[in-house]
Amino acid sequence: MKILLIEDEKITRISLTETLQEEGFGVESAATGAEGMELIKKKSFDVVISDLRLPESSGIEILRFISASSPDTFVIVITAYATVETAIEALKLGAFDYLIKPFSPDKLLSTLGHIQRMLAIEHENRALKSKLQRIEDRSLIGNTAKMMRIKATIQAVADNPYTVLIEGESGTGKELVARSLHRQSHRSKEPFVAINCAAIPESLLESELFGHEKGAFTGADRQHIGYFERAGRGTLFIDDIDDFPVNLQVKLLRVLQEKELTRIGGSKLIAFQARVVCASKVNLRDKVAEGSFREDLFYRLHIIPIQLPPLRERMDDLPTLLEHFFEKHGAKKLMSRLSHELLKQMHKYHWPGNIRELENFVERCIALSGINDWESLVLQTVTEGLSPTNVTIKPAEASLLENGLEMALAQQEEALLNTALEKANFNVSKAAELLKLPRSTFRSKLAKFPKIKSILNEK
Repeated sequence: MKILLIEDEKITRISLTETLQEEGFGVESAATGAEGMELIKKKSFDVVISDLRLPESSGIEILRFISASSPDTFVIVITAYATVETAIEALKLGAFDYLIKPFSPDKLLSTLGHIQRMLAIEHENRALKSKLQRIEDRSLIGNTAKMMRIKATIQAVADNPYTVLIEGESGTGKELVARSLHRQSHRSKEPFVAINCAAIPESLLESELFGHEKGAFTGADRQHIGYFERAGRGTLFIDDIDDFPVNLQVKLLRVLQEKELTRIGGSKLIAFQARVVCASKVNLRDKVAEGSFREDLFYRLHIIPIQLPPLRERMDDLPTLLEHFFEKHGAKKLMSRLSHELLKQMHKYHWPGNIRELENFVERCIALSGINDWESLVLQTVTEGLSPTNVTIKPAEASLLENGLEMALAQQEEALLNTALEKANFNVSKAAELLKLPRSTFRSKLAKFPKIKSILNEK
């Protein structure tokens, strides 16, 4: 801890300097107020100990100077001419303590001990905040053309009040885009409220979104404020809007159009000013076409569309993403152990879980890093555990490619879904588990294949 002692009495100055140095503090001293202020201008001090009555500049002037130029510096005022008025003035100007001469060295050392502990806590807090920022870094990573267009779009529309619809496969970072929109807007200091439609039972969704009054239904023992109201003037992010119940879609449409809502069981119209951002893991136009999503609601949400590419379409960002995740998890040096062969295999992989799956892979690498044969084990994880070798097209099925890659992949996907359902005795939840997919994602994929849906309905 660096200390500046400003004291015009030579004996006191030398005595205190020696005492502080013996305790391990770095000490510089000045005999006048002007000399002390010159040192403060040139150097940084943790603590300034200043007499109140000094030649050239008083202790009060020094306090005012430090308060304006170095507010993080602690000031201890010492004086032999104590009055209540000067003590109050010193403390109002930000002095940490006020000592009356003569005082024992132990009293001063005790005060410095308190300051030292406070500085240690502040240092620890800054370190923890820095670490937390790395862990919770919600910035969009990537410099491919598609990602640069998305970043430019976010910057252009961030301050607009219009509804945004983000579409992209599971794990592509839709919530990151929503948070980036919020962070770059004038709403950044207001709440960011997120709700996942797939995670809330349909029977509770209306109450969670719009709120309810006491006594509105059985169990409503008190008033409940919904997500729309909680968002205030901030941003309401509705994830998995493709799973939004059909019977509630008309109410959501009305709320978005009128910018006001009514709690369940209430009659009072409540205005809301939050910006609404929605996300869908499937193409909502397909849901409209099949009749499971209202067309008028789709156009209300589709004012500003943002399409997020899957990881397989932005593989040039892979090294940047890997570096980000290794650093996020405090293992940046470990990335240097990724061989050319391993990176080559990663570029070949389809990454159905997208960015989320990539982060899981990084965590797996870190977890296995203490094993001697780490390189071959991680490579095996990629080539056998990650690579979709069980979904290959046999030579006899080469005719699938005649209609193009999209058709071939769709046919393979349909076959996989059908096989999973048969093995699970047409239990959707179990079939989703077999394919390691969220139930909501599995149902969305089923929607693309009417033939499977009809078989499922028959069962």
